[in-house]
Amino acid sequence: MTDPYQILGVGRSASEDQIKRAYRKIAKETHPDMHPGDVNVEQRFKEASIAYNLLSDKEKRAQYDRGEIDSEGKPKGGFAFNNSQANGGFGFRGGGMEDIFTDLFGGMRGGARRASMGQIPGADVRYTVRIDFISSLRGVQRQINRHDGKSLNVNIPPGTEDGQSLRLKGQGLQGKNGGKAGDAFVEVLVNPHPFFKRDDINIEVELPISIDEAILGAKIKVPTIDGPVTVTVPPSSSSGTRLRLKGRGVPARDAGKTTGDQYVRLKIVLPDERDKELEGFAREWAKNHNFDGRRKAGIE
Repeated sequence: MTDPYQILGVGRSASEDQIKRAYRKIAKETHPDMHPGDVNVEQRFKEASIAYNLLSDKEKRAQYDRGEIDSEGKPKGGFAFNNSQANGGFGFRGGGMEDIFTDLFGGMRGGARRASMGQIPGADVRYTVRIDFISSLRGVQRQINRHDGKSLNVNIPPGTEDGQSLRLKGQGLQGKNGGKAGDAFVEVLVNPHPFFKRDDINIEVELPISIDEAILGAKIKVPTIDGPVTVTVPPSSSSGTRLRLKGRGVPARDAGKTTGDQYVRLKIVLPDERDKELEGFAREWAKNHNFDGRRKAGIE
């Protein structure tokens, strides 16, 4: 194990009070109850506890400084001690270590005294829920399983975005010594929709149209999150033309906020099979017209 002085972050000349303060700080930051499931933090807590147990014992500290025992309290070659030292290194002492935990955590190790450092708040916890695109816009309720085995209903408000985190106050780990409970943070993941896409408060959809609808114009049905509506495609519409459906976007979450719009982007599609009649018309049209769409777009 690493040198106990380095683990606690103190010099070899540190006083007993300095060692105690250093350990108190580490123990408060790394106690497993404050970081459930974090193996790295738990390991640091154990190492700090072993280091403090050695350095807070005057006799063992002196033996370590003289090189007679290692950082785990075990005798080094060439040195002999009484049976209690040689056969077991050292264990956690009941006195000083217990006082530390009583001060930090209100007697979590069995003491009955209140924590001299006051109440300790509970840690926050995090969950993840996955919902479909339409539910994210309309709002939905989902149930999650809490860390303590109980279930919790979560109200996901209308207009929730992918990756947005909801805070549930007081639904985290319980505090110590009467400290307030932590919060639960629920990350919402939204499944993509087959054709709707969200852009801030607006919704976009790409709508295929036939070549005759593009040339002549037409009235066609367009899907929205509230059901299909009829829109007018103007004559001579090109692919990429955008039609705006006002108020058909993301619903406003709060009073006074603006509801988004839906934008329909037209896309001209041709039949899967070659149409000789259409090809013949295109050839005749090209003979009598000199239209260059790329030049019109500035692409030479």
